[in-house]
Amino acid sequence: MLKLSVLDQSAAAAGRHQDTAIRQTLELASLCEAWGYHRFWVSEHHSHPSIVGTAPEVLMAAIAARTTRIRLGSAGVMLPHYAPLKVAEQFRVLDALAPGRIDLGVGRAPGSDGRTAQLLNPDRHASDNFPQQVLELQAWVTGQPIPAGHPGHGVFAYPSGPTSPAVWMLGSSDYGAQLAAHLSLPYAFAYFITDGQGADAALRLYRANFRASEGMAQPHATVCVWALAADTEDEAWALFQSRARWRMDRNAGRIGPILPPDQALRDYTPPEQVALAEMRANALVGSAPQVAAKLRALAERLQVDEVVLITWTHDPAAQRRSYELLAREFALS
Repeated sequence: MLKLSVLDQSAAAAGRHQDTAIRQTLELASLCEAWGYHRFWVSEHHSHPSIVGTAPEVLMAAIAARTTRIRLGSAGVMLPHYAPLKVAEQFRVLDALAPGRIDLGVGRAPGSDGRTAQLLNPDRHASDNFPQQVLELQAWVTGQPIPAGHPGHGVFAYPSGPTSPAVWMLGSSDYGAQLAAHLSLPYAFAYFITDGQGADAALRLYRANFRASEGMAQPHATVCVWALAADTEDEAWALFQSRARWRMDRNAGRIGPILPPDQALRDYTPPEQVALAEMRANALVGSAPQVAAKLRALAERLQVDEVVLITWTHDPAAQRRSYELLAREFALS
């Protein structure tokens, strides 16, 4: 049975203050728990006028206080910006607040432009140490001792407890897939970033090279996809205009909040029309039965038993309705 999860990016909407996007994420998390979704993940971006979730660990704490069952996670913490020990401490605290429900998804990308990334960490080569950072993070999160000779030997991330966060590797290329396999980690492919390009190859690499460990005997992978369902197919495609316009503007270097569908409509250039046609052809958009059929076909092709859904709409009610319809269509409980 296919599991459904959620990644909410706290997307800003034109005509509303950015802080409302954070409160809408909190409300959506509570609803998704009630509807039966398996996980609720939040992302990390910096100096981004469209995606205003800058501190997933803070947002996760607020969600933990409002929920009791659903798994909560970061998708993800951009680890090169930070000291692994501090990240481990933050997520150990989260695990104390929501025992056994915390996913610590990590990524290597900056989640920002180069100038902002340097302000977060002046070391321009920080991402070169990503594999070592993940190893240290794994040890501190799970309470394993740091080997002798390492500066962190004898240092522990507190608070300890009977459970610990599950570390996930996030990626949109072969690099993350191979590192996840080498380090015996679950792997989430950012299908929504690449429009699916490279997903099949990355998942094959991950499974073929996976090294079993005491904590994880088998590979486990999921994909994060952009999807939108509505009561009718026509309504779904009308709502899709906001996402389409954002993508076309982003490709042209114009990044801003999500526009309402009526303002998103405009005449596209011939190259944009080609890109838009390709985007529509592959989009997981339509009525709930249509989107569900597309999701099941994708999951079967990629051999995953869980799909993480991202949905952007200008109207938060339309976003909530999409998740509600799909939960009903998949009979989540």
